Amino acid sequence: MIYVALGANVPSLAGPPVLTLRRAIELMPAHGIGVQAQSGFYETPAWPNPADPAFVNAVIEVRTKLRPSELLRTLLSIEKAFGRVRKSKWEPRCLDLDLIDYGGLVSDDTHLMLPHPRAHERNFVLKPLSDIAPYWRHPDTGELVGDLLKKIGEEGLSKLEAR
Repeated sequence: MIYVALGANVPSLAGPPVLTLRRAIELMPAHGIGVQAQSGFYETPAWPNPADPAFVNAVIEVRTKLRPSELLRTLLSIEKAFGRVRKSKWEPRCLDLDLIDYGGLVSDDTHLMLPHPRAHERNFVLKPLSDIAPYWRHPDTGELVGDLLKKIGEEGLSKLEAR
């Protein structure tokens, strides 16, 4: 299975964060990415600056014939199409698409680190991932997603109502 985390905390060319994430998910098939499952949307405080707008986050399970590096390039091109410009780390962003896991592949290549190197530290990734893949195991450690989430807690997470 392949998992992609989505996040946004400022409007994109498509509109506010929730609409941006919905639209990005809708556009995946046009890029050779079939969406198999989608978590709910969660709101979390911005980090490291909680004064920034809160983030909306989700995780999707996808299928694709794209190789991992091709998928990553495609995700980055989708971000760019929504108006994402990378200036500095941890800045507010209109769309963030992170490749979390590609079929259990482990890679420490600087251009393609798998699984995502900080996914196990982020409740805004683990909680939505647990919604759609409760039996997912971290490819490096073998730990279940629920156990990883228990370690870091769910503080600051709020599930958004479907709109």
